Amino acid sequence: MTQTMTTQSAPQALDPETLISELAKAGRAAQRELAGMTSEARAAALKLAARHLRDDRAEILEANSKDLEAGRESGLSKAMLDRLALDDERLEGIAAGVEAVASLPDPVGEVIDTAERPNGLKLSRIRVPIGTIGIIYESRPNVTADAAALCVRAGNAALLRGGSEAVHSNRAILAALTAGLEEGGVPAAAVQLIPTQDRAAVGAMLTASGLIDMIVPRGGKGLVARVQSDARVPVLAHLDGINHTYVHSAADPAMAKEIALNAKMRRTGICGAMETLLVDSEYSEAADLVKSLLDGGVEIRGDERIKALDDRIVHASANDWDTEYLDAVLSVAMVDGMEDALAHIARHSSSHTDAIVTSDDAVAEEFLTKVDSAIVMHNASSQFADGGEFGLGAEIGIATGRLHARGPVALEGLTTYKWLVRGTGQARP
Repeated sequence: MTQTMTTQSAPQALDPETLISELAKAGRAAQRELAGMTSEARAAALKLAARHLRDDRAEILEANSKDLEAGRESGLSKAMLDRLALDDERLEGIAAGVEAVASLPDPVGEVIDTAERPNGLKLSRIRVPIGTIGIIYESRPNVTADAAALCVRAGNAALLRGGSEAVHSNRAILAALTAGLEEGGVPAAAVQLIPTQDRAAVGAMLTASGLIDMIVPRGGKGLVARVQSDARVPVLAHLDGINHTYVHSAADPAMAKEIALNAKMRRTGICGAMETLLVDSEYSEAADLVKSLLDGGVEIRGDERIKALDDRIVHASANDWDTEYLDAVLSVAMVDGMEDALAHIARHSSSHTDAIVTSDDAVAEEFLTKVDSAIVMHNASSQFADGGEFGLGAEIGIATGRLHARGPVALEGLTTYKWLVRGTGQARP
């Protein structure tokens, strides 16, 4: 196995640009070796990595407790602490997620389509790895495992830059992953963690054109905005998760209450959480719907018609409709039918996930067709906006742009394609 600079041995004295250059070059060399492995070998290595995550449970949870303690002392928000926290159940979910990715069909080498030209040339497009993927993320230590698993399964090298909030957790998870991957024959430099929390290292990643092939940011609005603004390499990301649920006049009341409460409160700090509820003015159970949310611990900020339903509702400002709360706070507006709902979503949605609750299938199909978001749902909680729930295994992120990949980005989104042309001696006239 090729010996390359690992996270543990990388010289701390290097300036950020040199450090990123050296790590990226090591990753690119490892990626070529990884891409040459069989699909079965990469899958087996990931299963070994999952085993090591379980075996090292005590060390990982101890490291996570250090991060949580430091986070509380520094005043991290409740939502950030929730994203940071690991326990036995979440760690088992991380390991199971790695195994699930290992068991997914390998997209590399898949033939997308074929054609034969009149001159006899036979053309085909096949999926190939993108190369070296840079992932920049904040307080979610699970991203370390998710990103590593997805990149390795699709034949890519991963260069990870986790946030300072999760520095101990990320290092412990990476150590377990690397032990398993190396046992399975994957070069250590195929997955590397930037060994410094210097913010300048992020800037060096964003400008490493020719060394890093794609950047995926996962974190708050400030991080993603900076990445999208400063990057000189392609970026796959979403900025906000301003997600809407529209309760249509034909919604089943029990279903509407269950979906709305789940979409807001199951986990308030994730990007799939509902941030705005739209209630049709012809929906007869509006008062009961907002009461169930208020009784469930939701602070509601509503327009004038919604405020009239319950005196616990506070006034929604103009900014509330464009706010990703990531907390038990919800903007609620009353709308006059489908067109009004569609107009509100078009003005304020971040194109992440929008949903309708209705028993009218024709109305649902109109909503699904006309809402231009990465994920559009009918009679389902927006909290299902997740690669695992879509059957994709762990996701590397949600993309809301229009190029390459959209929605949960998993294995297929981490591949590109190349053309293969087979001839019998043709020369172009």
